[in-house]
Amino acid sequence: MSLGFPLGLLALLAVPAVIAAYFLRRKQPPRLVSALFLWRTPDQRAEAGPRFERFSRETSLVLETLALIAAALFLADARCGETAKRTHVVVVIDGSLSMLATKDGRSAADAARDAVAALVKDEGASVLTLIETGTKPRLLAGPQLDVARATAALEAWRPSQPSHDPTPAFALARELTTVPKQRVHFITDGPIRELTLPPEVQGRSVGRQLENVAFLSAQRRDEGGVATVTVRVAGLVNSARTVPVRFSAKGGLEQSQQVALTPGSTALVRVGMKTEDSIEVSLPDDALMEDGRLSLLPSPTPSLELSLLDGLDPSAQTTIARALRVMGNVTFVTKGAALTIGAPSTQARVRVGATGDLKSFVGPFFAQKSHALLDDVQLGGVVWTAGENPPGQPLLSAGAAVLMSEDDDGVVHLNLDVSRSNIQRSVAWPVLWGNVVRRARNAHEGFPRRLVHIGEDVPVVTSAGASWALQGPEGSSRPVLGVGALTVPPLSPPGAWTLLRDGKVFDTVEVLALDAHESDLRTRGAWSVDAAKTDALATLATDRPRAWAWVLAVLVLMLADFWLTARRRA
Repeated sequence: MSLGFPLGLLALLAVPAVIAAYFLRRKQPPRLVSALFLWRTPDQRAEAGPRFERFSRETSLVLETLALIAAALFLADARCGETAKRTHVVVVIDGSLSMLATKDGRSAADAARDAVAALVKDEGASVLTLIETGTKPRLLAGPQLDVARATAALEAWRPSQPSHDPTPAFALARELTTVPKQRVHFITDGPIRELTLPPEVQGRSVGRQLENVAFLSAQRRDEGGVATVTVRVAGLVNSARTVPVRFSAKGGLEQSQQVALTPGSTALVRVGMKTEDSIEVSLPDDALMEDGRLSLLPSPTPSLELSLLDGLDPSAQTTIARALRVMGNVTFVTKGAALTIGAPSTQARVRVGATGDLKSFVGPFFAQKSHALLDDVQLGGVVWTAGENPPGQPLLSAGAAVLMSEDDDGVVHLNLDVSRSNIQRSVAWPVLWGNVVRRARNAHEGFPRRLVHIGEDVPVVTSAGASWALQGPEGSSRPVLGVGALTVPPLSPPGAWTLLRDGKVFDTVEVLALDAHESDLRTRGAWSVDAAKTDALATLATDRPRAWAWVLAVLVLMLADFWLTARRRA
């Protein structure tokens, strides 16, 4: 037999009290009266006090004693043929990239594994729940997984999250606890203020204060077979130093630049290399090597074929063609163009023109600034001549007049008479058509951007009739749900992620391990925060179902005692 809550046996103290009550009897002397109406003022007080006497209700005493024993065994969670109550420990581990910072061959992640092992030993844990913090909390092991299997899963764990708020992980931990107000252990390396930890969370930092030189940003632009790479280097150090920044590509192409850094300073490095392959950028090895290694994929400007359909106003056709020809990788074709521009009566994707009564507007103009087509379009001092309102959702308006709209299928209506307007002579004109071209390019299947920082949402474009999936650098994959221009949540771990179409590689994006907060290891260090003391009554709960057979035994014994007593009275 095992007891899940031994303090429940304190209920057995009621057994001696019941036995003593059976021995204590109050002697009531008889009083004779000739009739009940003569007993006017009865005295209910006993003339004789309580005294010990032998009783004759042994069976009733036995039944009540057995009922008390069964109730005590229920409160103590007694089990026959079962193991003792399992001890459940909930641990939240910081999944930040800085947990990979290494000193003397050991990282903060290794120290976190040792801390979990020590915690399991101290608490006598039999089951373990491990939660990794991140932009979206992740269950590493559990809930309530055997310690051996949970620690095995922790050995394969590799933190790679950007800077984030651990609060959602604490909320998930509270949902997975089995006892009200159960203590939750938090292991991190970073500077977490004590006020940010919930009262039931006991925090501990295993980090160390270290110096680090890291990349903060990286860009690559390919044009004419020449790749222009721009990186920003940060000196998160305590003293000035000079470090080399190395660039290498296939074919033996290598370049190196020396950068002088002072504590907290940054430096911009730009190089050009004649290559169309991936370029590797590196810094000397230091505490955190992940933010000192970059792999920059080729990022050429996608080519775009467009067509100006017949029927456009001559002035509109001239000004539109002039604005489009200055853009790179734009080709004018007559058939099969991805972007078509024409009059309102055509089937073009962008329809320019005004019909009906014309009216000129000088503002104020009301625009949806969040829309991609109106990004950075400044209309100050513009004279806009428009006609009847076009169909679709308004994007730009002046009072009740709709100047620009978009249909549900993506057709853009530009309610504009170019010959009577001056927008084509303002800076807003090339910016507007640049937005149109950029959106058309981003509509191509695949990744519109080849380089993204860790923690950033990843845009991707898919089409119907195919199965799409994302495959990570470690071989893990996730399906892409939806069709069209989508935004995928941040990808982790960093590295090359491939877009699979029907199981075949279609495109690739590189997730760069760049995060200024995670790279600054000078704020790391050891600290601990104790959890608030929990209510003593909260410890009476258990994490497994009670044995309700003891309750049934109590009911049966009490009913038997009631039946026996009623029978004797009858």
